[in-house]
Parts: sequence; structure tokens; C-alpha cells
Amino acid sequence: MKNILVLIHDDPGQEARLRLALDVTRMFNGHLMCLDVAIPSVALGDDAFGGGVGAILLAEEITNEAANRRRLEQRLQNEGVSWEWTDVTGRVAPSLRAASQFADLIVVNRRLDDFPSSDMRAVAGEVIARSGKPVFAVPESLRRFRSDCAMIAWNGSTGSMAAVRHALPLLRRADRVFLTEVEGRGEGSAEAAASYLSRYDIHVRVERLAPEGGDIGRTLVSRALSHDAGYVIAGGFGHSRLTEALFGGVTRDLLTNAPCPVFMAH
Repeated sequence: MKNILVLIHDDPGQEARLRLALDVTRMFNGHLMCLDVAIPSVALGDDAFGGGVGAILLAEEITNEAANRRRLEQRLQNEGVSWEWTDVTGRVAPSLRAASQFADLIVVNRRLDDFPSSDMRAVAGEVIARSGKPVFAVPESLRRFRSDCAMIAWNGSTGSMAAVRHALPLLRRADRVFLTEVEGRGEGSAEAAASYLSRYDIHVRVERLAPEGGDIGRTLVSRALSHDAGYVIAGGFGHSRLTEALFGGVTRDLLTNAPCPVFMAH
């Protein structure tokens, strides 16, 4: 986990994204890849704007991001990490996918109420589905990444196993790891997953829970809070179709309500 790609854009979630990306980069003595995306007005949903108005709005967006770059480059010079910067114009998810060829991890937000684009949860889902890379979806309130306690939201699926495999470098640094399975929904053996992790010297506590009011997502969020988890690891939950697994059900609950970053892979 040496090459960390982070979305840069002057919005309410930028500080949280950057802090987690910097913390993970330092943790693995890695390289930070900053992708500054200027979002055209059409990507913002302003289809009514056209011609000269659209050009003016895009020019303002590019000017704002240029100022954002100047501020952050001054900061990065003092952060003690190797870094690079790329400016692009376009929609967020395709821009991240295009830049992710040599990334080991992509950092976005789990939800942003005021992000100037489509639902950030959908952005995270699209990047996971189409880039083939793991994604850290970060709450806007995050100020420091804590690697001491991890919770694996286990459902026995190939998605959850993929997320666990991608997260091995992080899990090796955790003091406490909980493998949490909501009863009646598991497709594979939690004990087998625990044995797999033990061979990497990662020792987990397996726990099975009854869903609170039949709600799996709420149960996982509640458990993450009770464990004071630094992050949650999750794969694709829900129905078999990819879009439903990534945008609906449990995954959407985690991307909306998790109290900590959510590490996801497909």
C-alpha cells in the first residue's frame, strides 16, 4: 500500500480526505498522488447552463482550484511525504478511475451533503466497481486516522474477502480486530476467515449478532460505535447485481452513517 490516490477539490470533505491520505502515506512510507478535479457545470447538474455561461462557470471553477492548489502545495512541502499533483477537468468518478492505474488505494468521502457533484456515495461505489482498486470512504468530520482498532463487516461474500485481502497491510498494524457477522446472512465461514488472517499474525475476535430490528446496516454501525473502531472493512453487500450491491442496502447504510472511515473493495 505505497501509492495513495486522493481526490482534491475545494469542498467540505477535502480536509478529511487529505488527513487520512497523509496518515496512510506516512504509515507505509509511501507516495501521495493528489488529483485535483475541476468539475464542469454540466457535471454539477446545471444542464440549463450552456454556451458562454457554462464557459464562465468552468473558468471560475478552474481559478478556484488553482488557488486551492497553491494553498495545499505550500502545506505539502512541510508534511514530510513524497507527493505529486495532477490537475484534470471532468466528472469525479471517471477522473479518479483514469488516474488510478498505479494507485494501491483511493481516498474519497463516504458522504458529503454539500459536495458540488453527484452523491458522493455513488462516486465511491462507481470507483470501487470500475477501478478494481480498494477505496477508503472518509467521514467529513475525520481529523486523524486511527489504525488501532478495525471492524470487519463480514458476510462471507467474495466482496468481503476481497476487502479483507486488500486491507491486510492495515490489519497487521491493528491492536484489535473484530470480525462481525450478522446472524442469518453469512454466506461463508467466519472461522475460516479468522484462520486465514491468523496466518498473517492477525488475530481476530469473531462475533455474531442478531440484526437490530432486522436492520443489518444499523447493527453494523452500532457495533462500530461500541468498539470505537478506527475503520470498518466491507465488501459489496446486498443483491447479486453489482449496482444494487454497491449502491443499496447495507453498503449504502455504511457509506451514510458509519462513524469512521469505510474501507471497501470489490
